[in-house]
Amino acid sequence: MELQNNIVVITGAGSGIGRALAVHFHAQGTKKIVAVDINLGNAQETADMVNGVAMMADVAKEVDIARVIEETEANIGPIDLFCSNAGVALGENIDSLNSEWQASWDINVMSHVYAARHLVPRMAARGGGYFLNTASAAGLLNQIGGAAYGVTKHAAVGFGEWLAIHHKHEGIKVSILCPQAVRTAMTAIENDATAAAASNGMIEPEELAQCVVEELRKESFLILPHPIVLEYMRNKTSNYDRWIGGMNKLMRHIMGIGK
Repeated sequence: MELQNNIVVITGAGSGIGRALAVHFHAQGTKKIVAVDINLGNAQETADMVNGVAMMADVAKEVDIARVIEETEANIGPIDLFCSNAGVALGENIDSLNSEWQASWDINVMSHVYAARHLVPRMAARGGGYFLNTASAAGLLNQIGGAAYGVTKHAAVGFGEWLAIHHKHEGIKVSILCPQAVRTAMTAIENDATAAAASNGMIEPEELAQCVVEELRKESFLILPHPIVLEYMRNKTSNYDRWIGGMNKLMRHIMGIGK
């Protein structure tokens, strides 16, 4: 996919990965970028950087996503690329509040479902379209110190697979973005999850965005800004029991737990 002259919607665009995607996509000559964030002020800052349009939305609410899609298509034009990028890292363990688990599910998974539900029929009717869904390496490898995050990011990967399988023949293209640690507000919090994710280093959002541009051009389903994740995936599937043992060892090391 070439981004030139395309209309792009990015959720979670007020900072971090979302803002970096907006800036890099704009540099590729997009027609218009719609920067969506729960904080309208932050969304406007991003929009100002890319001559775009800012919208406020809580992606956990289907009605908000439906509104963003409707207003964009009515006032700007047909959406070529929808980036479901907003996410949260809540629910550290099995004792975390049910509300944290539910919020993780609504934001990390259902927001992708809502976007597809309201946009796939429109895209299919006009011959195709593209979804870029931000998941995480945690969706492939799980997350030490982040129970709800690892679980919901697995679900996000699963939904991206389902979406591609069921709508590829209608011209619907899907990429899932699965980075390890990226320097954002989320990783600025020092905890076990951040320590685990950053074990192979932390990249800047700008590095990730450049990788995304290159992989979208190739229309890659799986986008891995940290290439080593592919090696970890192969280790996992080649010997699941050994992989679980290794992850348990890593968890005990990070959390300072003895044998």
